[in-house]
Amino acid sequence: MTEINVSGPPTEAPEEEKSASVLPFKLKKAPAPATVEHAPAPEVKPGEWEAELPDSEDPEAEGLTEGASVDPPKEVYPPSITEWMEERDKVRQPVFPEWVKLPDQRKAVRKWAVRHYSTMLGYHAWRLPCVYTPKLLAYSPRGAWRWSSAVGRWVFDTEGRALRLASVLDEDAATYLKLSRQRDARVRMRSVIATVSSAVGLTVALLLWVMAPTWLLALCIVTLTTGFGLGGTPADKPLIDRAKVTFRKRKLSSDIVIRAHEAAKLTTKDQTIAFPRPIGRDGDGWRVVVDLPYGMTFEDALKAHSRLASGMDIAPTQLFMDKDETSGRRVSYWIADRDPLAVPSGKTPLLGATRVDFWKPFPWGVDERGNPVMATMLWLSLLVGAVPRQGKTFSARTIALAAALDPDVRLIVFDGKASPDWRSFAKVAHRIGFGIVPRDGFDPVMHLVNALMELKADVEDRYHRLSELPLHICPEGKLTPEISRDRKLNMPLTLVVVDEVQEYLQHPTHGKTILDLLVYLARVAPAVGVSVMNSTQKPDDTACPSVLRDQHQARFSLRVGSYHVSEVVLGAGSYGEGLDASKLLKSHKGVGLLKGMTDDSGIVRTYLATGRDADTILDRARALREVEGTLSGDAAGEMSKTRSADAILDDTAAVLGRSEDKVWSETVVDRLAEFAPAVYGEWKELEGRAKADQLAAALKPYGISTGQVWGKTEDGKGANRRGIERQHIIDAVTQRNKKRGDK
Repeated sequence: MTEINVSGPPTEAPEEEKSASVLPFKLKKAPAPATVEHAPAPEVKPGEWEAELPDSEDPEAEGLTEGASVDPPKEVYPPSITEWMEERDKVRQPVFPEWVKLPDQRKAVRKWAVRHYSTMLGYHAWRLPCVYTPKLLAYSPRGAWRWSSAVGRWVFDTEGRALRLASVLDEDAATYLKLSRQRDARVRMRSVIATVSSAVGLTVALLLWVMAPTWLLALCIVTLTTGFGLGGTPADKPLIDRAKVTFRKRKLSSDIVIRAHEAAKLTTKDQTIAFPRPIGRDGDGWRVVVDLPYGMTFEDALKAHSRLASGMDIAPTQLFMDKDETSGRRVSYWIADRDPLAVPSGKTPLLGATRVDFWKPFPWGVDERGNPVMATMLWLSLLVGAVPRQGKTFSARTIALAAALDPDVRLIVFDGKASPDWRSFAKVAHRIGFGIVPRDGFDPVMHLVNALMELKADVEDRYHRLSELPLHICPEGKLTPEISRDRKLNMPLTLVVVDEVQEYLQHPTHGKTILDLLVYLARVAPAVGVSVMNSTQKPDDTACPSVLRDQHQARFSLRVGSYHVSEVVLGAGSYGEGLDASKLLKSHKGVGLLKGMTDDSGIVRTYLATGRDADTILDRARALREVEGTLSGDAAGEMSKTRSADAILDDTAAVLGRSEDKVWSETVVDRLAEFAPAVYGEWKELEGRAKADQLAAALKPYGISTGQVWGKTEDGKGANRRGIERQHIIDAVTQRNKKRGDK
């Protein structure tokens, strides 16, 4: 057997034997100093090996020595003073509540205090002469009798009668005699006191009657009557009414919270919940933070929401949960004293606003605890869904009112049910229409199609122009506040509002076109400052297809009929996240679940703006736009409201020559713009393909399609472009006139 040298480098092999290298493999052996003789190698057990020696030629092996640990333990450094302070800052409780720090919250609290206590003062001030005084007069005889009876019982020591009767029944003569002597002494002393007090009282009463001024005599009579009245008040009929309703409150304790978690099956046999902080009051409710057993998560508590509420003996609408980011099993509960969602959020702050910057979040409502909820429509589309009469239109209208108060925001408003709710927006809206039935020669559905086509062309144009702007104006190719407010660039923020959108989508002629346009705008337009807000009371696939619903980044659902409908509005998976708008009650008007507008989903009690309030706000908005010169479109009277829906057929026929069988769409659009600039003037500003798309969409409802047409350019060169046939226009006009004759 050949001996292998393990104490030094391997012996170099001859040149012809260098086809393979032999690396030393060291058996387990205790290292010894170089100056000490080699000790005999210990016995090595089977399978007991040490790691390879580091290769001296490997640059990563520098600093490694024989027998050193390959993976030394990681050194744990103490936290720096900055890290230590940051950790302490995270767990420190605020000295003052948040509302004390925020000026708007302080103002809100001050207004509430004035309103609350002035109401209480007025409530009792009106009842003092009309209710409380008659009650005092009625109860005072009973109070005088009760007082005299109590004095009589005290004078004759009636409280000891039971003891004397007991001694008589027990035939205990000694005790009876002792109690009798004690009673006689008490009666003599108390009789003297009562006699003297009566004499003094009568004397003082006579003196007051004869000598006291009227005000002092009246004060004494009122005091005496009040005292007797309070003494004679029945226990079940309080003298003073309560100025506010007293709601049923729960005084929570750890036992109640533990009981609730046991009932909800959120505890295990070996482990219950823990309380990292004491239970305490938090506003109009209780704040409870618990650590669930290991393995339980916030999602488990969310699924057991109803059982937890039952275990705490409260309504489900009084229990709210928040996830704690520090631990997956920590849950924060807020238990309201009463149902906070049934309390109106109050009037919209927009009533006191002179203008709004739509680039910044604006007040939309409050959450369950009364904290303000700020909304924004930048870079997103919003879908609002609810059953009828739950405040859907009012919730959406508040957002539109905020947009109206920014004079640089362009509004496009269409209402499928033609209700009075949106009529006042005619004062500021660039494009507006109501219902689906033509009236006085004006078709609102065709007006919507034209407005959406106009907007689609504008969106496409914005993308091109933003990409071509110099970097010092548009650094990242995105819309900025400065660009949107530059009148020369003509790219203002635009809000498209379509209420009861299902009425337009189910239109027999234009429904498919409107659907395609809304899908495009909801998906593409927000990136260039055009936001879309659709609302519907029928969010099913028939009335509002999923191809449109899925394009909305933000969802807001007020009360709906079932959790299936709630998922349709809020999106797939929302029910698993604990978002179920079907749990909202009929009394929760204007209350909904918001998802997608911010990172957190939550409850919003939207502010109320009545029809009169909306009219006041829109009057201010129109005046603001007139001053700044941003009133445009329908609000400025730039388009005739008496045009018939099919006027495009007559106008197109008018601009086509008799000898022209086929004409390019671009040429037709240019002629239309010259023929009726008030109607088609904006079409002329579009570029080649956009012009063809605009004309195709306008003629499509009448069965007229565009195809390839051979023609010549201005320099005489032949080209194939999209165009229309004159015969198709004539056939469409003939068919329309025939239908009119049949009617």
